[in-house]
Amino acid sequence: MNCLVVAATPIEIAPLIGKLPKSTGKNKEIDILISGIGLLATTYALQKQISIKRPDLIIQAGVGGCFDKKIALGKVMAIKQDCVADQSVVELKELKTLFDLQLVPADQFPYKKGWLVNPLKGLRKLPVPVVNAISVNEITTDPERVNLYKKLFSPVIESMEGAALHYVCLKEKIAFLQLRSVSNYIAERNKKNWKIDKAVTSLNKVLLQVLKQV
Repeated sequence: MNCLVVAATPIEIAPLIGKLPKSTGKNKEIDILISGIGLLATTYALQKQISIKRPDLIIQAGVGGCFDKKIALGKVMAIKQDCVADQSVVELKELKTLFDLQLVPADQFPYKKGWLVNPLKGLRKLPVPVVNAISVNEITTDPERVNLYKKLFSPVIESMEGAALHYVCLKEKIAFLQLRSVSNYIAERNKKNWKIDKAVTSLNKVLLQVLKQV
């Protein structure tokens, strides 16, 4: 079995890179891909990599912002469904997606009701909560935009790469898993309150656990 671990930056999976040998034995091989930040970079890097070596499973691991301040910083979650939230327009103070505007059918593959849904069996058997996320090209800092996203998507996590993973893997029919650790709360501009080191540590602890189980 070949598993591809993807991260936007080396920092996010540095503990894994330091501990994990190239081959784990028992016919299991783990490769590492640093995709770069953002949806475009991630899409290109994934497509390029799988054209060279097609994996059986892709795990994207990274930190992200959280909409729910009741969730502790450093908490790790698995993402069930994702979408590109800012691929949209605001009309009369309402956020409307491409699906709302009927530019794209909401159930046109790989979408299901406008979402990119992970069909992986056993997703809820993982040792972490399973939640919904959104992906954006611009990190959300405006309170009005936060409210629009909450109203339309009810997301827990925001990242800049997740939807790219879901889209590519669904189109290519490759099993995948997105793991996110909370580094900050959405719209928190004071980076002194962010807990990136804590988020990376907890993320890699779960990531190593998952890799041993697959």
